[in-house]
Amino acid sequence: MTTIKATRSIPEGHSDNPPKLYSYPKYWAECFGTAPFLPMSKQEMEDMGWDSCDIIIVTADAYVDHPSFGMAVVGRLLEAQGFRVGIISQPEWESADAFTQLGRPNLFFGITGGNMDSLINRYTADLRLRSDDAYTPDAEPGKRPDRSVIVYSQRCREAYYDTPIVIGGIEASLRRIAQYDYWSDKVRRSILVDSNADILLFGNAERALAELAHQISNGKTIEEFWDMRGAALIKNETPDQWTEIDSTRIDWPSKIDKISNPYDFHNKQSVDKLNEDRPSPLKIIPLPLQRKADFDSKLSYIRLPSFNKVVNDAALYAHASRVLHQEANPYNGKVLVQKHGTQDVWVNPPPIPLETDEMDWVFDLPYQRKPHPSYGNARIPAYDMIKTSVNIMRGCFGGCTFCSITEHEGRIIQSRSEDSVIREIEKIRDQVPGFTGTISDLGGPTANMYKLNCKSPTIQKSCKRLSCVYPTICKHLNTDHSPTTKLYRRARAVPGVKRVAVASGLRYDLALKDPEYIEELVTHHVGGYLKIAPEHSEDKTLSKMMKPSISSYEEFKKLFDKFSKQAGKEQYLIPYFIAAHPGCDTKDMLNLSLWLKEHGFKPDQVQTFYPSPMALATAMYYSEKNPLEKVRYKSEKLSVCKDLDHRRLQKAFLRYHDEKNWPVLRKALSDLNRSDLIGLGKQYLIPPDKHSSQHGSQRNRNNGARKYKKPSQGRRRN
Repeated sequence: MTTIKATRSIPEGHSDNPPKLYSYPKYWAECFGTAPFLPMSKQEMEDMGWDSCDIIIVTADAYVDHPSFGMAVVGRLLEAQGFRVGIISQPEWESADAFTQLGRPNLFFGITGGNMDSLINRYTADLRLRSDDAYTPDAEPGKRPDRSVIVYSQRCREAYYDTPIVIGGIEASLRRIAQYDYWSDKVRRSILVDSNADILLFGNAERALAELAHQISNGKTIEEFWDMRGAALIKNETPDQWTEIDSTRIDWPSKIDKISNPYDFHNKQSVDKLNEDRPSPLKIIPLPLQRKADFDSKLSYIRLPSFNKVVNDAALYAHASRVLHQEANPYNGKVLVQKHGTQDVWVNPPPIPLETDEMDWVFDLPYQRKPHPSYGNARIPAYDMIKTSVNIMRGCFGGCTFCSITEHEGRIIQSRSEDSVIREIEKIRDQVPGFTGTISDLGGPTANMYKLNCKSPTIQKSCKRLSCVYPTICKHLNTDHSPTTKLYRRARAVPGVKRVAVASGLRYDLALKDPEYIEELVTHHVGGYLKIAPEHSEDKTLSKMMKPSISSYEEFKKLFDKFSKQAGKEQYLIPYFIAAHPGCDTKDMLNLSLWLKEHGFKPDQVQTFYPSPMALATAMYYSEKNPLEKVRYKSEKLSVCKDLDHRRLQKAFLRYHDEKNWPVLRKALSDLNRSDLIGLGKQYLIPPDKHSSQHGSQRNRNNGARKYKKPSQGRRRN
């Protein structure tokens, strides 16, 4: 692979001021016009006068031409740049035949696993096969392979060996470096290595994709994009004149070979033995000393522990995860480099977020807003769910450790304009068959982060916080919800719209900063129930989730009830909780169960922690270390629930009211010395075995768990 030498002061691809998405001169093929649907067959291509596709997108989802579906956004974006774009949707993957159905693309294949990770899509948290697939016609399961991106890439390489392959989407994004794989229970290599792809575009990849397509059409090779933001690729050599910040050990400098002078850079070798025989002199700075050393920050990268090391050292894996998340700010994040065998996986800083006018442009592209006609009358559940919903923003600065939104979409909120949102509502009204007047959701990853960002662009560009709202809401964060309130009012006023619901996740601790917003939400946008996610009741567990105290939820509930009563409506909160999260033990789940009963909740839909790739909580799960703090070998060992029976027990505490769970809960309570919670009557958590003589109340043996209090009268039991 060709190595490009960096001699400029700032890498070209790392610019903080990229061109606007809509500013590129269009490719010559724009003369063919706009496709009614991006073609999925040769016949459709011929109908439009195409002899070939410039770019072919291969996706594991059914093709729905809607801005909530990744393949549609990417395809329409490239079409707007002038390229002819074809779609291969859910191909048969046993051979390469299906990957040739549109012929050879002139520029490259773009491969995505779809809107969901293929493994999360197919398996439950208990590793059981799911019975349906929401992104497939008629919800038919088994229409995508496990690790779809790898399989599709290999088949495309088999079909047309020398055609460039670009991978992206959430499945590829979350696997850009070595990552723990829950489904095989081992650390796997970067997906770049396993897929044999040429380049990986991570996160919201519109900028990188537009630049890549135009430059390749002008004769540039993939290898020349080594410095492009939002891109990862494999390199054989390190560019000249760069400085390596070495983070390959946890305890620098105490656990390395003696260094006479850490600022002596004369051909200093890395502590990683796989870094031997470098082709040129290289400055190497131990990570803790980087701020004291004199070097060009723009020409530096952080070397993570190699794949060979993290696969054998769980603490090093946690350390690498911590470093990666600290470098997630697109304005100050550094290049990350990880050795895989004899090659480096080179991961550039995240992409610069889209401006409002660019977001509007993306959402105004000519989507048909429905599935491809080849599916006939087949029902696609994911489409049914979102066909009358509107996404008003991207990103999330919450930083919840179990969630992958931040790793994929970033911490900086990218918001659309009011006008753009209203135009989409009008399109739904006019184009969606059977529209009843209800907008099912006006939100995004987090409904109440619309137009919220750091008050100071300077501070935002230098910030390294993992969350803007944990452990407390940052004083520099704009918490004014009035733009969201104004948008709600305008949306309700659109002719033909009877109701606008808000069904997305709500950050209630943030909402508390603006009671007027809560009143607006509760009065007009809650249809009886509002889903909300406190996730747990215990601070010990919440601290590992980076979630606020349950007291914030209780404060929000008071305002929710107040404004519901004021509006003359009977409305209820539906809280969501997670079992078996790292740092959560059986006593914590017992206390959560008591909290649920005290507040009259009987959850039906509950979830067990799912270790998704790259999430901080997944690093906790695998390593039993806490990467929210500096990782050391002697760091406190976290309580981690890995055994399936133990995970099911924790889940059973969430459904304490289900008699199927009573036998296992009785044993657990006995083991916890809390048999006093077993009995007949409202004051008990669960009833005794009907064959047992234990029917009366027992002496309360408080073993650190809270005493159960009788639920207040009049509280609803869900």
